[in-house]
Amino acid sequence: MIIFRIFTIAFIAASVLYGSVSYPRSGACSIKIVNSAGKSVNISAETADTEVKRSAGLMYRRILGDNEGMLFVFETAEHRQFWMKNTYIPLSIAYIGKDRIITEIYDMKPLDERITYSQKPAMYALEMKQGWFARSNITAGCRLELDGCLGK
Repeated sequence: MIIFRIFTIAFIAASVLYGSVSYPRSGACSIKIVNSAGKSVNISAETADTEVKRSAGLMYRRILGDNEGMLFVFETAEHRQFWMKNTYIPLSIAYIGKDRIITEIYDMKPLDERITYSQKPAMYALEMKQGWFARSNITAGCRLELDGCLGK
């Protein structure tokens, strides 16, 4: 029985590490975005609202669902910078102002350590699979409705 438990724990650890199982999603919330065609698009996002969570971001992940992402929440609206160090999934990032309106969207390459700067102050950033914003017809000027994302 002990050998079975050790094998099970080792299998789960290896699966998470090498991407055949997704990571546990802590602090998930629902986000609704009205796209440029006026259609509501719903996603589920993990909330990164502490320095530790923001620093880790989506590093080391190998799987991200089609309508899943990570919402980075900051205390103030400032110019932000993100990179893709230790991040294996190609991502797009939307910088979002205090008013919850997307100001800019950029594509980022896996493992790229170049910085992606926001041109305007951002209080939030939303990372999704690369191309998701374009496929969903979401552009600068679209507004986010955060359901359960703040104050967790």
